[in-house]
Amino acid sequence: MSAADRSAWPMIILIVGAGVVAAFQVGKAPIGLPAVQEDLRLGLATASWLISAFAIIGAVAGAPVGLAVDRIGARRMALLGLLFMGAGSALGALASSASTLLATRVIEGVGFLTLVVAGPALVTSTAPAPIRGRAMALWATFMPAGLTIVMLAAPLLTLLTWRGFWLLNALLLLAYAFLSAWRLPSPARLAHAPRSIRQDIVEAFVAPGPWVLAGLFAAFSAVFFAVFGLLPSYLSTRLGVASEVASMLSAIAVAASAAGNLVCGQLLAHGYHPGRLIFVSFTTMALCSVGIFSDFIPGGAAYALCVLFSFASGLVPVVIFDSAPHRAPGADLVGVTIGFAMQGNNVGLVLGPAVAGALVASFGWGVVSVTVVAISVAAAPLALALRRTNAVERGVA
Repeated sequence: MSAADRSAWPMIILIVGAGVVAAFQVGKAPIGLPAVQEDLRLGLATASWLISAFAIIGAVAGAPVGLAVDRIGARRMALLGLLFMGAGSALGALASSASTLLATRVIEGVGFLTLVVAGPALVTSTAPAPIRGRAMALWATFMPAGLTIVMLAAPLLTLLTWRGFWLLNALLLLAYAFLSAWRLPSPARLAHAPRSIRQDIVEAFVAPGPWVLAGLFAAFSAVFFAVFGLLPSYLSTRLGVASEVASMLSAIAVAASAAGNLVCGQLLAHGYHPGRLIFVSFTTMALCSVGIFSDFIPGGAAYALCVLFSFASGLVPVVIFDSAPHRAPGADLVGVTIGFAMQGNNVGLVLGPAVAGALVASFGWGVVSVTVVAISVAAAPLALALRRTNAVERGVA
């Protein structure tokens, strides 16, 4: 490893840390939901919007936020994202009604989306080419790592109450924003003529690359959350364990996706084609889903397949983030391309659990595997499109 490669890793780790802290804001809502319901006297339907707010904002605003990252700069937008999340979390701790708390979650959601779109662009600009695949793999671990850590921090809710937990997150976010402002270098100013917003929008919308990545992320998210959104309930029934144990088993399985992220980075660094990795991931998830929801597979083996499913799913985000600079319609449109991908991710997050839940209520658990297989088959043409990436540029294996 060269000196330039070694010197880039501290900044890359700092950027990934921002993503992990941002992921805390996604995970704190599910674990804090019972306490919030009791304090504000909310019904489950109303309280569930505190979780859905992030996904809905991402589903409608990913591309516009990406456009802002391209024009304003990834560093500035990442810092704004941290500050928005910090402000939203602090205001949420003071909320006295469902509508006020939901409004603060919207603020947090905008900040989260901003940070998550800016993060890969920061990694791309920071990591030299020889380590970029591994750096993107490390970035992709931010969500499973953040969710796992915040789940393990759940006992703090009893000690601090949910309001104190929200304030603790606000302090952490604001401290990380100041650390990032101090440590992240300002980008070099590019000497090029200013582009029109209309030109950027047209180029992004007519190019196939952003749509391919958005479609793949939507398929991945729909498949993953169709399984893991319902997994605690399914494991509780299938294994005959308490809901707390089922939630812990689900968290362990989710953490396996981080291992998949890191393995994918190594495979990309060794020249494996991203389209081939996408095929492997969706095929493995489809086959595992059949076993997970099959009555003929013992409960322990079904759980092992959950872990393998999660591990295989970890390939997809890394491929998407790593492919964004290559699939963007221009060097100045990487942010909006990532924004497109995140928009697809959140569309899948909104639709996957909802569709799977409705189908399970009508037809039973086995229909989840049918849904996963169908979506995986639908993703195949998009994986084929990704395989057309310039083989000379990628050094394909």
